[in-house]
Amino acid sequence: MGFSKGQLLARLQELQIDFVSYNHPVVLTVEAQAKHVGHLGGGLSKNLLLKDKKHRFYVVSALVGTNVDLKVLSQRLGLGKGGLRMAPEEALQEILQVPLGCVTPFALINESARAVSLLLDQGFKAQELCFFHPLSNDMTISLNARDLDKFLISIGRQPSYVDLEATPVVGKDQPPDLAALVPSEAPVLPDPSEKAIPVQLPTESHMPVKNKSAGLPVMLSSTFIGKTVNPPSQAQQAMEKPKSVSDPLAAVTDVRKFVDEIINETSKVVLSEIRKHGEQLGPDVLDGVRKHLSLDLENLTMMFKNAAYTQGFQSGVRSVSLRK
Repeated sequence: MGFSKGQLLARLQELQIDFVSYNHPVVLTVEAQAKHVGHLGGGLSKNLLLKDKKHRFYVVSALVGTNVDLKVLSQRLGLGKGGLRMAPEEALQEILQVPLGCVTPFALINESARAVSLLLDQGFKAQELCFFHPLSNDMTISLNARDLDKFLISIGRQPSYVDLEATPVVGKDQPPDLAALVPSEAPVLPDPSEKAIPVQLPTESHMPVKNKSAGLPVMLSSTFIGKTVNPPSQAQQAMEKPKSVSDPLAAVTDVRKFVDEIINETSKVVLSEIRKHGEQLGPDVLDGVRKHLSLDLENLTMMFKNAAYTQGFQSGVRSVSLRK
């Protein structure tokens, strides 16, 4: 069982870290989050859980305006161009133990995330305040980079700030500049037959926005260190109702099934065209199509699925397009 929001906030208080928390309804987009905290200044964050081919995991925490190119980042870590991909949804629940939309550096407090590497945007240091969800996307907390460092050091993490938009040359005479941040081991996922199915809320999307000082929205509530205020909002109570364990979306969000359907339909067309020309190479051609397309389609689909969850549908389309 991972840390809860309340346990995390209690830990921050024990460390005498100055933070302010803002209760709000569960937010699904950064625009929705900005309506509650965007007027406060500082930097909203986007947070990604990534994995490499050796099943090692990375949390990349960046300002919303920072462009994170996974191909470049893969090379800088010494993993090759295709070394990084979006981690599957189950990794959020089993390793970070947070729902979709709640990935932040705070999730590394869980022992199950001990082997996860953390890359922080160096832009956080220039912000007066940084905003993160505290393991739950019905609240946002603000703190400065020094206090974030204090928290990370308290859990045995040495903060590593990186220029995520840099594109250094990597080659024989230029070793990968971020190779030291590659985890030394891969987390061991629990046996699916031995774990309960976690019930989680939808994710939050993170897209670049501009903070505005005019037209300030009404703040629902805020919590200063040592004090807690929870507004009796019917909308929020409705959003906080637990989901049924039976997920009706599971069948249509199965990446492997989706990719198989694409390949099967593609194979029918290819086989039909082959037969029109009287060739007998159908089975061999179809095996080749499946072999060469399966992994790439699965990676692209997983990226699209996670982007659609975490950035909204339109941002998901944009993310996949930029990868081409």
